[in-house]
Amino acid sequence: MTLPATLQSNRITFDDPLSVQEHFHSRGWTDGLPIVPPTPDAVTACLDWAGLPAEHLVGVEPVRGRGLTAEKIAVNAVMAGCLPMHFPVVVTAVAAMLAEPFLLHGSTASTGGSAILLIVNGPIRNEIGMDATFNALGPSDRASTCIGRAVRLVLGNLLEVRPGEIDRSTFGHPGKISWCMAEDEEHSPWISLAEERLGDPHVSAVTAMAAMAPRQLMNEWTTDPEEILDTFVAEIKANMRHYSIWAGNYAIVIPPQLRQHFAAAGWSKSDIQNYVFEQARIRRGEWADCGKGAIVHGKDDQEYAALPDPSHLLVIAAGGPAGGFGAVIPPWLGHKSRAATMAVGACVDC
Repeated sequence: MTLPATLQSNRITFDDPLSVQEHFHSRGWTDGLPIVPPTPDAVTACLDWAGLPAEHLVGVEPVRGRGLTAEKIAVNAVMAGCLPMHFPVVVTAVAAMLAEPFLLHGSTASTGGSAILLIVNGPIRNEIGMDATFNALGPSDRASTCIGRAVRLVLGNLLEVRPGEIDRSTFGHPGKISWCMAEDEEHSPWISLAEERLGDPHVSAVTAMAAMAPRQLMNEWTTDPEEILDTFVAEIKANMRHYSIWAGNYAIVIPPQLRQHFAAAGWSKSDIQNYVFEQARIRRGEWADCGKGAIVHGKDDQEYAALPDPSHLLVIAAGGPAGGFGAVIPPWLGHKSRAATMAVGACVDC
């Protein structure tokens, strides 16, 4: 059997399914989990669904100038378990993280250990079966898990972002295996993240963020929006003390039980962003309270804000229908990496 003329990848033949797994694993082509064999038919099906020729250049990694083609991305998407209908989201996610403000090389090579968080908006969420409710930040559905995993395999296999190679993370976190979520637009009183960032209420889009592990919080004892946000702010300030002082794209995830309190009080996403911008600040002297007094340098009253401006706060509606919980997702290194949002199907390097 020969490969279709449009595909350029090498072909390897195996006698049994177990041999496929062992061959790929022994060469460092997996994340340690079993993969789906990327047959020519499966790869071609992904390309056909997205309407992309195999040689289409999705983007170029800006530091090393390495181009990522649709075919190579499709190979990794199939390996991750993606169906053809998932592939347009994978392509968009890769294009978003290749955008220069994202600083892909720095965020994936750092000892800090960030992962790439993907937030999906628009009609495509429902078309591919993404679930923005129960277990929203975990393995909530097939599409979310496979899309997030596909991006991680792309990093490892196409850009050598593997532990001990490009990836120099001291710890990392489980989001490095797969981290993809949908926004719960149907049960939200607010405009979607994609509409806020792209200005189109009908667009399907992916936002990519270099993110640290989520910090879960709880406040079921108030209906006052400011008091609820004070709990989020306290978690942001804790991250500024314990991890990084630098301002950037913080994300907060708000579930239905808390969203109804904001809706009842008439609070928009903009209101939330403005409040957090004003309140999420610490003084340099606070480092002395957590073992970092050596770097205060007599500048005790110097103030640092968590956000460069209110728009840098990503407010995401997601989560199960009950529970007064929330999550703060800190940026990797805020002043260096910026979240990137891209419409599904947008042409980047045509």
